[in-house]
Amino acid sequence: MGVLFGTDGVRGVANRELTPELAYKLGRAGAYVLSRSAAHPQIVIGKDTRVSGDMLEAALVAGICSVGADAWRVGVLPTPAVAYLSRTMGATAGAVISASHNPYPDNGIKFFAGTGYKLPDAVEEEIEEMVRGSVDQLPHPTGSQVGRVREVADAADRYVAFAGETAGAGLDGLKIVVDCANGAAFRVAPQALAGLGAKVIALHDRPDGININDCCGSTHPESLQRAVAEHGADLGLAFDGDADRLLAVDARGNLVDGDQIMVACALHLKRMGRLAQDTVVATVMSNLGLFLAMRKAGIAVKQTRVGDRYVLEEMVKTGAVLGGEQSGHIIFLDHNTTGDGLITALQLLGVMVATGRSLEDLAAQMAKLPQVLVNVHVKDKEKVMQSEAMQTAVSNAEAALHGEGRVLVRPSGTEPLVRIMAEGPDKGRLEELVNDLAGIAERI
Repeated sequence: MGVLFGTDGVRGVANRELTPELAYKLGRAGAYVLSRSAAHPQIVIGKDTRVSGDMLEAALVAGICSVGADAWRVGVLPTPAVAYLSRTMGATAGAVISASHNPYPDNGIKFFAGTGYKLPDAVEEEIEEMVRGSVDQLPHPTGSQVGRVREVADAADRYVAFAGETAGAGLDGLKIVVDCANGAAFRVAPQALAGLGAKVIALHDRPDGININDCCGSTHPESLQRAVAEHGADLGLAFDGDADRLLAVDARGNLVDGDQIMVACALHLKRMGRLAQDTVVATVMSNLGLFLAMRKAGIAVKQTRVGDRYVLEEMVKTGAVLGGEQSGHIIFLDHNTTGDGLITALQLLGVMVATGRSLEDLAAQMAKLPQVLVNVHVKDKEKVMQSEAMQTAVSNAEAALHGEGRVLVRPSGTEPLVRIMAEGPDKGRLEELVNDLAGIAERI
């Protein structure tokens, strides 16, 4: 992976690290690399609700058009909607301006191929090399060869219709609280669910450019948990800023994470004979309870590094149709080519409707082992990861669990953080171990 592109595109504080100048160069290089074989290239462009989105979109569009590609603007839409539209509208590629679950000053740019899949590392590295070197030497077409801008007025309706078709059943009688995170799903998620017959109570659906992910959404589900109880709802659904993730809340206010959602959906798909290869793909962060529940059901689990790109690579390699992360970034490959919060919501709701079981009951199919996770802000995450002191401390912590748990330390792919996780039967002991490791990380 290069310096610009992390695990999920180019990220940074908007107008400081991620400047309009950089966005312009990314537009030029990205459009050129992704459309060299196209006679008349078109790039679909979507964004979330951040105040910096308009600024970066203008620069990205200018870069795209400056090499002769057309820019198809779809406005504020979830990241997975851009992936879907890129592959179904005959576009050459897609681009999303979003920093997902990060706070509003951050923003990001990531590309999709015309197939709807995220780019391979090699292609991102080629774009990055061009941005850093030869981007000014790329063609500057003139006259009628300059790219045009097209507004795709029905983009949201297309995505909502597509998502609804994956549901498999109506949602009549269900009362659902939907936390839109003041982000990209603020219109389409309530629209899709209501269109299928659910009674929808929308929460955090009034974005103002700076309130995206602010004490709301999948990273802060507390207000959703309260709202589910207050409204006597059957469940709650929480998206993140770009709506590629989903977490849920049952009628009692209990949080249902991505591992539990995957277990509920995997078991149902297996019963229906639709779980390809009888396999699920998960990451090293998934709870041990997921592995135990899958083993009991005769379902194999392939394990990957953290990051949806690695989950997807393994799914394609093994032929699996379901994979994801504890964070709620779940891929249903029969339906979309990337993590899709709305599709995940509809598949989970479909299991509830088909089985007649509550979300609490479905979640109980997986017994969660206590897990403690902290995010530690550090000066140099790579230095922490390579530190002999940290490696020794991790080994000692694992030994202290006597084979009944595990410790995992990994760097964030998008932020100056080190994530420290411990899992085992005694939560109090886990908290002690994690706090000790966090203190070491902070001192390095």
